[in-house]
Amino acid sequence: MKPLLLILACGLALAAQESRHEVTNPSPNPADDTKGLSDKVPDVYAIPSQFERVIVLRFKFDTDILAGLQKMVKQEKITNAIILSGFGSVRGYQVHQVSNRTLPSKNMFVKNPTEPADIVGMSGYIGKGVLHPHITLATPEKAFGGHLEPGTTVFTFAVVTIGVLKDSTDLSHLDDKSYR
Repeated sequence: MKPLLLILACGLALAAQESRHEVTNPSPNPADDTKGLSDKVPDVYAIPSQFERVIVLRFKFDTDILAGLQKMVKQEKITNAIILSGFGSVRGYQVHQVSNRTLPSKNMFVKNPTEPADIVGMSGYIGKGVLHPHITLATPEKAFGGHLEPGTTVFTFAVVTIGVLKDSTDLSHLDDKSYR
C-alpha cells in the first residue's frame, strides 16, 4: 500500500506546479470598453495579400519558443506574417486565455514549468514586427491552448512555419478590441 501512496503524493506534487493568475486588460482609453457597435465597422472584412516567402523555423531542446520567435522576426526582417503551423514538444509552458465575457477583458495566465506536453498546433500573426502567437498543447489527460507566453520551452524539438506577407499589408485592426 505504501508504494501507491508514494505515487499519489508524487502526482499531487507535480500537479501543484501549475499556477494561475488573472489580469484585467482595460483599453488604453477606458471609454472604449463601454462604447457600442458602429455601423461604419463591417461585421467581417478581407485583407488581400500573398506570401512573399515561407520560413520554417526549427527550435532545439530547452529554447524558449517566444524568445526564439522574437529573435527570428528581427533576424529575418519580418514585418507582417501569418503563423501557419507548429509542432513538437515542450518541457513546461505558460499561456494565457480570455477568462470573461464582458469588457474590459480579463486574461487567465496558466503556468506549469514542469509539465511536458506535445505541441499539436500553432497559429497567429505578426503585425508591424509584433508577435501575436497562439499555441495548442496536449498531455495524456487534456488538450488546451492560448496565447504563447515566455517560459514555454522546447523538449525534443519544435518546428514553426511562417508565411511572410508584404510589408504594406494592413493588419492594424486584427486584434484591436475597440474596432467594433
